[in-house]
Amino acid sequence: MLKSSSSSHSSSNKQQDSSSSSSGSSGSSSSKYGKEMSFLQQWKSRKEFVMAQVQVAVILVIAYIGNNWPVSYPRNDNHDPTMFWVMNGGLFIAFLATLKHDKEASSRGVQLLSRPQTEEWKGWMQWAFIMYHYYRVYYVYNEIRLFVSAYVWMTGFGNFLYFDKKQDFSVERMVSMWLRINYFPLLLSLCLTVPLELYYVVPLHTAGFFITMATCYIAHLFKNKGMGYWKANGLAIAIALLVHIIFYETKCVDFLLLFGKEYHFRFQADKYSAWIGILSAMFWCKFKEYMQWAYAPHADGTPPSSTQLAAMWLQRLAGVFLLFLWYYAFGYMSDKFLYNPVHPYIFWMPLAGWLLIRNSSKYLCELHSTALEFLGRITLETYVLQFHVFMSHNVQHIPVILPGAGSDGPWFLKFANMLVCGGLFVPLALWARKVTIATQHSLTEFVTTFIWVKKEVVVVVVEKNNNGGPTKEETVSLTTKSSDIDDAAGTTQQNGGGKTEAV
Repeated sequence: MLKSSSSSHSSSNKQQDSSSSSSGSSGSSSSKYGKEMSFLQQWKSRKEFVMAQVQVAVILVIAYIGNNWPVSYPRNDNHDPTMFWVMNGGLFIAFLATLKHDKEASSRGVQLLSRPQTEEWKGWMQWAFIMYHYYRVYYVYNEIRLFVSAYVWMTGFGNFLYFDKKQDFSVERMVSMWLRINYFPLLLSLCLTVPLELYYVVPLHTAGFFITMATCYIAHLFKNKGMGYWKANGLAIAIALLVHIIFYETKCVDFLLLFGKEYHFRFQADKYSAWIGILSAMFWCKFKEYMQWAYAPHADGTPPSSTQLAAMWLQRLAGVFLLFLWYYAFGYMSDKFLYNPVHPYIFWMPLAGWLLIRNSSKYLCELHSTALEFLGRITLETYVLQFHVFMSHNVQHIPVILPGAGSDGPWFLKFANMLVCGGLFVPLALWARKVTIATQHSLTEFVTTFIWVKKEVVVVVVEKNNNGGPTKEETVSLTTKSSDIDDAAGTTQQNGGGKTEAV
């Protein structure tokens, strides 16, 4: 918040007025009422932004080379279920070897789906997702489809918790999240001339974010009108559901065909995923209350009561039941064209089942794998770069770096070739994440600076009005620069201490 002394501004303005009149020129509005720094001068991280773009350019060149690697073979020739399970077995060993028990995680109460656990969850799903692409294991299609829906569910879930707590519906938040999700994939799409639909999860996340933001903002408006928490959120979520039904369950959904058949299919496959995430987040506080009762240790050190133990085991049994119910009712389907139409309505069952089991004790809530947590932090970058570096020709081929590691090569050479590609792929994804976040922060700061400079101009207008005021033409000239502010007087306030504050 900007605060300035009215007396200092008055003397400053007088000095500027006198110097302007002595020079015999009318002067610009910025020189008459205070020196106005350019946006670039106030953009403190501009150098970091430029350096980040240089690094992004290098990453794009590497991705281009990888995508057009001259020696490769069709990915369908790499069908190998055995190696798929060997690689997942290796991940399980890494999971066990890097387990970390953080007792401090429950210092503010038992945490349900903590950040480290969320990253761990994203990490092993992403690993399975990439290995599914690499080894063409068709019979796990339904499980992979669940993982994609779980990612979109997290978008609705996590962003609802943020907006519900922070009530931050600012332009800066929108710009920041849009950049984090879209910036690097868009550059890849443009520079490699790849259709954006190849990265279909990116628009799914983007749409999920804005759906969640709109839903929470509607709830925010209802709360401002005096509605209680549950009524406001419940009504907003009901409105969001109605919009979803009208769009997805009618011919309105064919609007997506304007963007392509792939978007038409992908958005329908996850049409309720973000919404169910929003609904889950609204009730999360109630489930956390249950967890504090069931898991929290007694102050006197006595063991959990029989009722608490029964509740925990009932939770575990419920989780197992939901997993088996999904599999025996739907998951066993080998024909994806039969499974896909029912998936949007039943994906929540194994998702809820997993969360019930994974968070079925205080110890499990405090436990996570650091290796999987690391993989979970770079899921966006590994998702888009897998198509061009770990695989090639827009995910249609397997690059061959080691001689003799072609489709008819021995398994150990093909395995070594995969490790070499992975050794390049993972560090590149980590680097891409670093420069994307640097870009995100820099551009968000630029937007914040742009808006703030406009607010400072309005402060000058109001203060000058209090000291005699500029001419009508000068006021129009200054306030034109502040078109994003509805009313200059409404965004500032004069307090009793003689100071002007920009709100």
